[in-house]
Amino acid sequence: MNLRRVVVTGVGALTPIGNTLQEFWQGLTEGKSGAAPITLFDASKFKTRFACEVKNLSIDNFIERKEARKMDLFTQYAMIVCDEALRDSGLDLPTINHDRVGVIWGSGIGGLFTFQEEVKYFAKGDGTPRFNPFFIPKMIPDLSAGHISIKYGFRGPNYATVSACASSTNSIYDAFTHIRLGKADIIVTGGSEAAVCEAGVGGFNALKALSERNDSPETASRPYDKDRDGFVLGEGAGCLILEDYEHAKARGAKIYAEILGGAMTSDAYHITAPHPEGAGIIKVMELALEEANLKPSDIQYINTHGTSTPLGDIGEIKAIQKVFGPYASGLNISSTKSMTGHLLGAAGAIETIACLLALEKGIIPPTINHFNDDPELDPSLNLTFNKAQEKKVTCALSNTFGFGGHNFSVILGKTA
Repeated sequence: MNLRRVVVTGVGALTPIGNTLQEFWQGLTEGKSGAAPITLFDASKFKTRFACEVKNLSIDNFIERKEARKMDLFTQYAMIVCDEALRDSGLDLPTINHDRVGVIWGSGIGGLFTFQEEVKYFAKGDGTPRFNPFFIPKMIPDLSAGHISIKYGFRGPNYATVSACASSTNSIYDAFTHIRLGKADIIVTGGSEAAVCEAGVGGFNALKALSERNDSPETASRPYDKDRDGFVLGEGAGCLILEDYEHAKARGAKIYAEILGGAMTSDAYHITAPHPEGAGIIKVMELALEEANLKPSDIQYINTHGTSTPLGDIGEIKAIQKVFGPYASGLNISSTKSMTGHLLGAAGAIETIACLLALEKGIIPPTINHFNDDPELDPSLNLTFNKAQEKKVTCALSNTFGFGGHNFSVILGKTA
């Protein structure tokens, strides 16, 4: 069977450091922190009182109010970012075969805010079950994919991927596989999350997963720093238009990058903790390189999962050293979560976009907020601390992991 080549022809980003692709890239290269005190609810009684929120966004400018009321915020974010990506792709939507266009979308949690508000409303009542008729359609994770396909009339594969914080990398890898196997010509893919609410912050606080650096939120997300104390919750969305290479070439599309391969594995170890020896992480990178037909020496940049947690950061770096061996010290490695915070199910899409922009621009986004070296980390590694670095990048790898032991890697390269 001849496997088709898969390329990225459109991109959209909605993040705590920029509401468009251009603003996002500017924020990355400037080392901008998206963390600030929470404004979406009164967090004064919470252990963590800050997050990386999307800022200065008016939903009314993008979605009619009547339609927006049928959507949780995570779906509203998805609609906004897909519109940017489709416009960026230059697709002439009336002329393409809609039966060959799909939507595969990731969200780790879905409509958490909707669920929270409906249950609170019910609890205040007299016990009579009065619920919004849109409660379930707003809450379930697959409705972002559903709304996108309905708006644009895309009748190809349509579903959601849910693998915790790996959800949107899962969606990208699934989209890549569908096109590669000839099941579709174009797939709108990526992910969105909007979990900065009482339930989201309170739940992660209870897990002791969030940073509690309330006196300095802008420096709280500090992957690989000795004094890191947990991740910073973020929100937003990222969208990629994946397309069959020949289809894209025939219409003269701009091609950002090619998806060269990827892989998925399971730690099969613990519901929240990483495998202590990084077994699943090692294997997923090895399999991704194998599928892409690349050697460790072919990769110049790795965008890590790098959440700023004590165990997770160390485990991933040691896995990289195991896989890349003597080539590890020549890599640029960075965690853009130091700027965006952790967008949960949307993280993988945003970080894949950071990789393809690094390919296009020849600039490695930094890991900001590095103050004190961690003695467990090899000082020969280039973790791109605090400032962006210029570098020619022909192949980049993005890692994303999720609660439940889900591991995904995806590799992008310049199109030959």
